[in-house]
Amino acid sequence: MSYDIALKRIYHPVEPEDGARLLVDRLWPRGKLRESLALTDWYRDASPSPALRRLYHEGDISFGVFATRYRGELRDSPDSLLPLMRLARQGRLTLLSAARDLDASHLPVLKEAVLAALHDEDAADREPASSPCFMTQDHHHDA
Repeated sequence: MSYDIALKRIYHPVEPEDGARLLVDRLWPRGKLRESLALTDWYRDASPSPALRRLYHEGDISFGVFATRYRGELRDSPDSLLPLMRLARQGRLTLLSAARDLDASHLPVLKEAVLAALHDEDAADREPASSPCFMTQDHHHDA
């Protein structure tokens, strides 16, 4: 199954094709009123930790190090992806951030993690519940 997850700056106009709009930042975007954003939700649980965000924004770590550590944070709390997966299964999901450069933000890493989790869940759903070799051959019992 293919899923449609878009990345967008929170400062760009709301569009009907955005689908579910999820702000995935720990901090509220400066100068924005909630009513003007047409958000489905402000979801902080899948954002980078404040400490990791600070290290990256202050230039203490590279994007590569940031992305690796962020993937680790997401792996350590897999339940944080569930609301995003649920929305992605319903149609287009637009992940929003106030970051100036989305390609160098947490959003591409988050999108990749959500798509991988959806893929894993879909693959698990295709697996048979039990192997035929576990079925019993002996269906009659002596009374």
